[in-house]
Amino acid sequence: MALEQLGFKALATTSAGFGFSRGLHDSPDALAVDAVLDHIADIVAAAGVPVNADFQSGYASDAEGVAVNVRRCLETGVAGLSIEDATGDHDKPLFELSEAVARIAAARAAIDSYGGDALLTARAECFLVDHQDPLGGSIRRLQAYAEAGADVLFAPGVREREGIRAIVESVQPKPVNVLISADIGLRVSDLAELGVRRISVGSALARAAWGAFLRAAMCIAEEGSFAGLDGAAAFADLNAMFETTRSE
Repeated sequence: MALEQLGFKALATTSAGFGFSRGLHDSPDALAVDAVLDHIADIVAAAGVPVNADFQSGYASDAEGVAVNVRRCLETGVAGLSIEDATGDHDKPLFELSEAVARIAAARAAIDSYGGDALLTARAECFLVDHQDPLGGSIRRLQAYAEAGADVLFAPGVREREGIRAIVESVQPKPVNVLISADIGLRVSDLAELGVRRISVGSALARAAWGAFLRAAMCIAEEGSFAGLDGAAAFADLNAMFETTRSE
């Protein structure tokens, strides 16, 4: 795989990237769990490094369903998976804390019963919804998820150094994952200095690819120009990369 060949030591799936490739929007209920599991299995089979699954909110409405689906996800061979507390409901965007904690506990129990090797990442989605106190809400939720058995804590959407540092300090010694979905002026070394242990880019690479695709297509459609094709990866380079991947 391209990312593996570039030297990345671990990979992750992206629900948004997969959804966009299927012509679907990114929402906890947009993708069927069977399709997601097939996709995760394909990524795991192709990768020679650990893979973390973006498993959204577990593709189930209750904790028991989350446990069942987590066990199915583990069967794909993933090294870890994340469970978020978003409901997909505009009127009630987050699960109540007690319910969200029960879902994380159910995922923890499913992992432990399967062997306990996979990492469980718990996501607090406060920054991504209209929350009156996203930092405080995220910290309260992440601390509760840590108590429920999460190995890694994750509050996607936090962008400021002070917020990142506050989250790291609030859940120590548990590791914190930070989402970087745009160039916000922080480098990998900056995040390491703040105590961040894991970084993900979510849908950013997929959106970067879509951005280049749409710009080139619009240039053809609106201007009759092919200038948007400048900068495209060379056919021979891509062909050679995928031939190498296929033969391994």
